[in-house]
This record gives sequence, C-alpha cells and structure tokens, in this order.
Amino acid sequence: MKTLRRYAYLALAVVCLHLVFGAIVRISGSGMGCGDNWPKCFGYWFPPLSRPDLIIEVSHRYLASIVTLTILALFVAAWRRRREPGVGGPGGVLRMAGAAVVTVFCVAILGGVTVKLGNAPWATVAHWTLAMTLLAMLATATIRTGAMGGAGARAQTAPRGLVRSGYAAASIAFLAVAMGGLTANYPFGAVGCTTFPFCGPNPAAPEAAVHIQLMHRTLALLLGLLAVGMALRARRDDVGPVVRRAADVVLAFVILQVAIAAAMVLLHLPPVLRSLHEAAGVGVWLSAYTMAYLARIAARPRAAPGAGA
Repeated sequence: MKTLRRYAYLALAVVCLHLVFGAIVRISGSGMGCGDNWPKCFGYWFPPLSRPDLIIEVSHRYLASIVTLTILALFVAAWRRRREPGVGGPGGVLRMAGAAVVTVFCVAILGGVTVKLGNAPWATVAHWTLAMTLLAMLATATIRTGAMGGAGARAQTAPRGLVRSGYAAASIAFLAVAMGGLTANYPFGAVGCTTFPFCGPNPAAPEAAVHIQLMHRTLALLLGLLAVGMALRARRDDVGPVVRRAADVVLAFVILQVAIAAAMVLLHLPPVLRSLHEAAGVGVWLSAYTMAYLARIAARPRAAPGAGA
C-alpha cells in the first residue's frame, strides 16, 4: 500500500493546488485569457506569454494536464496491485481511482464548455462543483490506502450520530463552496453586502446578488454551528482520536474561512488575497468530507484485517 499511498497523496495535493489556482483565475478575471479557444490558446499549445491574464489561464490549463497524469498514474498503480487486499473489489482503492479518472476527463470537458460559453456563471459553478467532487473521490482513495487517518479509524470507534452530523456538515460545506463559486462569478455577487457579520446591502448591486451573498453566509453560519457541535461531541469517550482530530480540523478551517471572509469585506482585500477565501473553502470541504468518511469507518463493525474501507 505504500506506493499507492504516495500516488494518492500526490494526486490529492495536485488537485488541491489546481482548485486554488482556479480561484485565482476566476477572481483575477483571467478565465478568458485565451479567448474562447480551447484546448489550444489562440491556436498554440504554448502561446507567447505576452499578457498576465494569458499567463494565468494557460498555466491553469497546464496544471490540469498534470492533474490528469497523476490520477492516471494512481489508477495504473492500483490496477497493477488489484489482487492485493484493500485494492481491488468493493471498498478498494481501484474502484475509486477509476471513478476519479472518469471524473477528471468530465471536468476537463466541462472546462472547455465553460470557456466556449464565455465563462457563464452557471457553467463556471458546475465546473467548480464537479472539481470539488473529484477532490472528495481522491480523498476517499487516499483514506482507503490507510493514509489521512484511514488505518487508525479502522481500529477505533465513533457513534452513528457523529457520522450523521459529519455527513450533514460535509453536505452543507459542499453547498457553501458551490455558493461561494456563484458569489464570485455572479455580477456584484462578491460585493452584495458591504458589512460583516450583518449584511448592509450594496445599493449598486442587484437584489439577486444580495440574496446570493446572504444564502452563502447562511450556509456558512449553519456549517459553523455544526462544526462546533461536532468538535464538542467528538470529545466523548466513545470517539477515537483520529475522528476527534478530524473534527478539530474542520472547526479550525471554518474559523479561518470566517476570518478571511470578514477581512475581505472590511479591509477590501486585493484579488490575489481574496483568492485565499476560496482556498480556505477547499480546506473546509476536504476536511468536512474526510471527517465524515473517517467517522463512518470508525462506526462500522470491526472488519477482518486487510479489508478495504
């Protein structure tokens, strides 16, 4: 499993980097740096790097190619070890790696559609949410290799109620991040509210933009309350340390996300620093999903040694 673990970690790290870089592309307005040309950029695979927006957009595409290669490498490595315990069969690494391969090509195709549509908000959000789904798949594959607490969770316990809370938090985190993508792409969405924590509506923003901002904040509030509840509940004696730490990480990312959001509104951060908000959002989604999946593993009846998660 050590080799698979390395490949899974690499793929997960590259996808995280790609998502964060995608936030920079959106917030800096570089999404159309190559015009409506895809997959080439103005007819070139390696265009003259004459403009900052072109450099950002084409670098994002190059990084997408690296994402695809790392996921393919994980799948090939898992296929070659498919007869090993925990790799092939239900609950094995191979199936999730295969699903990630299919998804990464869907993400790439949807990215091309997004460019052809001129970065329409709905297409951009769909592209963003599908990429977040890919991240969850790779987190699952990584945990199934025994990494990210996967090995420890198999030998520990967690109540079913905490599993339900974990998946509720992960669902809200997914919706909050999706709404964050819509907020960043909808006209005036990012500046629909001019105050924090309460929403002082921006008179220049359309009503829909204010409502999008309010929905995003409401989801963030619900997630914050759930994160606090999970962190407190995880301190019970029947919760293993792996799940307890995972719940603490979720709470830490939520606090960081709220702090960055407040700074964005109150300090009017430049675009590059505003992209930290979406980067923290990636951390919130990844940590919430990971905590839920680890709690699910810990809550299961003890499996035979070597069985997949």
